[in-house]
Amino acid sequence: MSSTHVVPTPEKEGRQGSLAPAAVAVGFAVLCLSWMLNAMDRQVFYPLLPEIREDFGFSLEQSGLLATGFTLGLAIAGFLAGFVVDRFSRKTVIIGSVLVYSLGTLAVPLASGFLDMSAYRIFSGIGEGVQATALYSLVGSFFFHRRAFAAGFIGVAFGGGIFLGPMIGVPFAASFDTWRAPFYLFGGLGIVMALLILVTVSRTMSEAKSGPGSTAAEADYSYVPASAYNRNTLAFGIACVISGMVFYGFTGLYPTFLREELGFEAGQAAVAVSLSGLGAMVALLAGWLGDKFSQKWLLAGTFVGTSIVAFLMYTVVSSLTGQYVLSFLMGALASGFLFTNCSTAMQRSVRPEHVGRGQGLFMLTYYVAAAFSGVVFARLVALSDWSGAGMWQLSILPLVGAVVLMAVDPKRMIRRL
Repeated sequence: MSSTHVVPTPEKEGRQGSLAPAAVAVGFAVLCLSWMLNAMDRQVFYPLLPEIREDFGFSLEQSGLLATGFTLGLAIAGFLAGFVVDRFSRKTVIIGSVLVYSLGTLAVPLASGFLDMSAYRIFSGIGEGVQATALYSLVGSFFFHRRAFAAGFIGVAFGGGIFLGPMIGVPFAASFDTWRAPFYLFGGLGIVMALLILVTVSRTMSEAKSGPGSTAAEADYSYVPASAYNRNTLAFGIACVISGMVFYGFTGLYPTFLREELGFEAGQAAVAVSLSGLGAMVALLAGWLGDKFSQKWLLAGTFVGTSIVAFLMYTVVSSLTGQYVLSFLMGALASGFLFTNCSTAMQRSVRPEHVGRGQGLFMLTYYVAAAFSGVVFARLVALSDWSGAGMWQLSILPLVGAVVLMAVDPKRMIRRL
């Protein structure tokens, strides 16, 4: 993203003043890096969970709640941030949110038990949720008609963070002979990242407003419901709930499944998780397709593909190579395609002045579900083993999502150019 031609072209009518392409490229690159660090920050917890569990004596259900429960803070803060970013400086909100989740990360290794570690995880999730709402709202406004493609760059950064988090964090923990070391590393890097955003991101970019197009027809958004709470946001909201249950149900306990059920070594499990991050980097393609074709049908097809991959992952395939391939595919579908297009489809279901609120609705529905996905998956494991849990939560549930999307009315969404 250092060369200007790879950055999506911003909508000229949506900017307040002019901004040089180089400044757009640098600012957008730093914002993407901040989101990559966000992913690294949260992803490093999962492969280290067996060591944390052993150190504190946590049960599998407690471990599942710790793995994904932080997203409850992410969901609530992300939803409330939707109202904030429609009214206040997105740049200031992003900087503050990065500092909050970094301080939460620094506190995790200081925990003495389940309750305070849960509190630190939720505090970190609050910062991550606010950052996500502000960041995706910025992208939705500055790159108005190419928002899904631009969001794809954010998705690529997230996938890079999923890949790099375990690859950096696990060896770093081993080198210091403690699971605590990576949390100090990533927390410190977050403070540095907040300073970089302060210096490099222009307010011309961060505070852009999505304006009307070049014709009267484009300026008329009366075909989009006046309320942010409408039939399409309801249907996409249910799809977001299912997406959160699937992706975080997978990521939260997948390393534990590989190590305790399939007998993989810690390094092998870390590689498998990292490959899901590489898969998530197809978000750029997912966003491009989301700008070109109906997101209703794109998401429905992705749910079906996710269902098939999850069935193979938890029921059929037990080989190392097979799990590597399936982890890549799960990352591509459940993160690259579902996250990118659920988020931007929700934005397209509301009028431009409500873009923050639309993103907040996505955060609420997606991450509240994600918060409980780990403990639900753990309970399903207790009731019906790993294969049954994978079947119900990761195979059958996505098919429900595909059916629900049939209620979406594309004619009531913001039109593509």
